[in-house]
Amino acid sequence: MSEEILIVDDEPDIRSLISLTLEDEGFSTVQAANAEQARDIVSTRLPSCAILDIWMRDSDMDGLELLSWCKEIYPDMPILMISGHGTISTAVEAIRNGAYEFVEKPFKAERLILTVRRALQAKRLEVENQLLRARTAVYKQPDLIGNSAKMKQLKNDVEKIAPTSSRVLIQGRPGSGKETVARLIHDKSSRSEHPFVVVSCSRLSDEKGDAELFGSEIFQYGRRIIGLLEQAHLGTLYFDEISDLSSTMQARILRAVTEQRFRRVGGTSEIISDVRIISATNNNPQEMIEAGKLREDLFYRLAVVNIYVPELSQRREDIAQLAKYFVQQQSELLGKKPIKLGEDLLNALRALAWPGSVRQLKNVIETIMILSSDDDGEPVGISALPEFNSPSNSDNNTQTLNETFMSLPLREAREKFERAYLLSQLERFDGNISQMAKFIEMERSALHRKLKSVGISDS
Repeated sequence: MSEEILIVDDEPDIRSLISLTLEDEGFSTVQAANAEQARDIVSTRLPSCAILDIWMRDSDMDGLELLSWCKEIYPDMPILMISGHGTISTAVEAIRNGAYEFVEKPFKAERLILTVRRALQAKRLEVENQLLRARTAVYKQPDLIGNSAKMKQLKNDVEKIAPTSSRVLIQGRPGSGKETVARLIHDKSSRSEHPFVVVSCSRLSDEKGDAELFGSEIFQYGRRIIGLLEQAHLGTLYFDEISDLSSTMQARILRAVTEQRFRRVGGTSEIISDVRIISATNNNPQEMIEAGKLREDLFYRLAVVNIYVPELSQRREDIAQLAKYFVQQQSELLGKKPIKLGEDLLNALRALAWPGSVRQLKNVIETIMILSSDDDGEPVGISALPEFNSPSNSDNNTQTLNETFMSLPLREAREKFERAYLLSQLERFDGNISQMAKFIEMERSALHRKLKSVGISDS
């Protein structure tokens, strides 16, 4: 996937020379002999960079006027100006109007290539800085934390899928980390230096969704609307919760995904779109199709590759590692010293239901961090758990954590919890002490003694 350079010059030999020089360096090029041809090209595709001659015969705009036109529509596109008749004042005017650099004819191939590379690199750095500022304003983007079998499989899937251009559908419960997986796929792909754009499907109403997604030729605030598809050009477009799309929007997206081209609202030209599509849903796609909430043809276009992100309750062995990770993360965000999580608290966290998955665990750790005192340096125990959490429901329908433990002295609460916890794990592993010991991170002999001490027979 090479970056495309637009070359605008009225001299065919110059256009051809620039084109061959850049193509030898791995770029792709598109040529225009005048401003009208250039505007037609820019209206149907978004070049990575443009090289404009200042003085052009048989053109309704000179290079400086075309520069202003391009910057009005695509202010972030780097543009180089070239001329054999330029003056210092012309060069200064071009730079003031938004040109990246001014190159005199006859040019040296090495300097032209270096200038183009620098212009593209400057654009990439600006995009990366914008993304970093946006991420840092909210939180640091996490990696996939955990070493359970399910997480190892997920990491392996990401490594295999990322280098391809296949469209991906990510399934998983709310809060399980679907967007994190999508971002990792993008970061590990050949598109990583280009934008990762999130589409909140619930916001794409039929009235405003077209302009937001596809852009609009109808000027607002003195300029066109650049749609999310164009913003993601050469990068990744992430559809968050496709089941929230209306049937009308699904039909429009289907065409854009299938043909990789679209029209802006009010426009007549077909816009070429080179984006990778990653979608996500909390729901079962087959059930949505049967209920008429998801077009079957759209599903098969989006779900070339399927990934399932396990919820937290399906990988309890990762909870301690995740909790400690969130402690470190929150300590940086809150400006507090990291706390130490006690074993009784970690065991309690492993036993909870986690209907909100990883996001809920993150919120619980944040609450504990805010309310805890880090003065004494002692491990934070089970009493620090917020009251709104409850143990997972087992077959014997255990009472909530608040009802069972919070009214008891700490020692008695700990004893009751340990017994309930060990009984639950013993049942979970069908009495297999070796597997149970490995999961709860205890020596097998120590586990036997612990079971005996709380009155549980392991025979």
